[in-house]
Amino acid sequence: MHLYTYPIAPNPRRLHIFMAEKDIEIPSTHVDLMKGEQFGEPLRSVNPLFTVPALVTDEGPVLTQVNAICDYLEARHPAPPLLGRTPIEKAEIREWCHRVFCEGLIPIAEVFRNGNPAFAKRGLPGPLEIAQIPALVERGQQLLDAFFTTLERRLAGRDYLAGEAFSMADIDAFATCEFAGWIRRAIPAECTQLTRWRARVAERPSARPPAG
Repeated sequence: MHLYTYPIAPNPRRLHIFMAEKDIEIPSTHVDLMKGEQFGEPLRSVNPLFTVPALVTDEGPVLTQVNAICDYLEARHPAPPLLGRTPIEKAEIREWCHRVFCEGLIPIAEVFRNGNPAFAKRGLPGPLEIAQIPALVERGQQLLDAFFTTLERRLAGRDYLAGEAFSMADIDAFATCEFAGWIRRAIPAECTQLTRWRARVAERPSARPPAG
């Protein structure tokens, strides 16, 4: 296996926390997104979407989506289980991973890419030139506020976002809350349950800030 990655970016960070929890190490190539290295070799030949992470599997196919990579690694390294133990736990974790991605990570990305002059014609990641849409900045900020409230309510009386143990749902939510810092947004002071949960996750060795 070989992994192409940029650990400080939100999607690679989700994967790296997952790998650290399982004590998985994969030979990697660092692709500096800030320098535009994703548009050149060697990533260009590996992943025509120009995105990271990208995992070249032992079987040959290249996986370019975090959920797919985690499914693959979970099957190969089942302990500790991070995608659920029982059918209902697996379903709950998958549901919350999807909600976190759609309700939190995407809105933050919309603010980041549509409000930053450095991303002119790069409104979306990938090979196409996509114009920025400034209106998405305000919408993304509104959705992020709602997302924080959703997590606050969900975590009331709970130690984990889904199931009875730390899981991929917690990883996704933590990485998304950290990504909010990229647009200078913090967890609101009134979200005490969410703040408590984030502090506990941050104490895990896997959650240590990655090197740039």
